[in-house]
Amino acid sequence: MFKGVLNKMKTEIDSSLNYFLELDDDFININQLLGSKIKLSFNGYECLNCKSDLQLYRQGHCKKCFFALPSTADWIMKPELSKAHLNIEDRDLEFEKKVQLKPHVLYLAFSSNVKVGVTRKTQVPFRWIDQGAVQAIEIAEFPNRYLAGISEVALKNYYADKTNWREMLKTSSSNVDLELERVNALEKIPKEALDSIQTKQYSTFDIDYPVNKYPEKPRSLNLPKEKSFTGELAGVKGQYLIFSDDTVFNVRSNEGVIIDLEIIKS
Repeated sequence: MFKGVLNKMKTEIDSSLNYFLELDDDFININQLLGSKIKLSFNGYECLNCKSDLQLYRQGHCKKCFFALPSTADWIMKPELSKAHLNIEDRDLEFEKKVQLKPHVLYLAFSSNVKVGVTRKTQVPFRWIDQGAVQAIEIAEFPNRYLAGISEVALKNYYADKTNWREMLKTSSSNVDLELERVNALEKIPKEALDSIQTKQYSTFDIDYPVNKYPEKPRSLNLPKEKSFTGELAGVKGQYLIFSDDTVFNVRSNEGVIIDLEIIKS
């Protein structure tokens, strides 16, 4: 029996993609559980910041922490709102400079369709993996989050910026030429941002997930409501656990939930 507070699964790439879940003092290799029957049980909440047992509001935090922490400010989801390059504080200028003034990447990724997004350079390719993309390509690298953000806004007129999670979970390959899409996307970047990009040659990055069976009709598990669930683990994609009966559990959206995880021996 494993117990602990959910945080997003960590990933590691060597010859294959491996997922790990950290619960209390245990570091679980999720790939090794494929084909096993496991039981998940709800055991309460714990804010990832203040550790209170209040009901979670968003992103694994209680309401008070969500509206106070610099790591949950609006510019996280909307990079174009970044102001650290102007020396303007949102919630914590020191924190904002550390994050916003680092190199950022504008990218295209194929999960259920072609999606445009922004991430810190250090998060490539892990951001793509977390989104469940089967293929991705960097469009350009920028010196800060703001320039990448305004470029993303311009490209939203041509590409989606959100993922259809049900279609993503059913998708195992892409038939889109992302290298050609990248060339087209470069022509749509605002001049203010275009002048700052680094000229590089980028190629597509393919991601093969550890999935034995893709769901045909994914059904999301609401563990706090259902209290417990038992099923055979059939795969992992994005931040989802996929079970053989098409039930799926989004670990990322359940951060801060306290669970018990039991491996059921046959």
